[in-house]
Amino acid sequence: MTKKKGKVTGLGGVFIKSKNPDNLKKWYTKNLGLETDQYGHMFKWRKPDDPEKLGYTQWSVFEAKTDYLNPSKKDYMINFRVENIESLVEQLKENGMEVIGEIESYDYGKFAWVMDPDGNKVELWEPVDEVFTKDV
Repeated sequence: MTKKKGKVTGLGGVFIKSKNPDNLKKWYTKNLGLETDQYGHMFKWRKPDDPEKLGYTQWSVFEAKTDYLNPSKKDYMINFRVENIESLVEQLKENGMEVIGEIESYDYGKFAWVMDPDGNKVELWEPVDEVFTKDV
């Protein structure tokens, strides 16, 4: 059996740094109607290939001093939803890309990180959407 190639399937999240995360979240709520919680805002949408199932995209604000976006020096990080994360990480390594750390697994999915050529840290997420759907 041939191993399925890993690939990006959508936008998983946008993460930004702020000197005052609570104030910034309040600004987005007041001015753009974006209801936030301690994590930011989770957008819900229907999966195009299975409209009965929900998918999620996270918008979060981190403290300016967070090291979560390291080694990038940028004030933001993009998270992509992926399938077959192990295969994708292997492909990235074979292509000479700088993969940061090891794949990490949680009940809501698997994560990996890579640096793009411009020094942006990119987060890869193979989600388990059902974890969030049960709370909806």
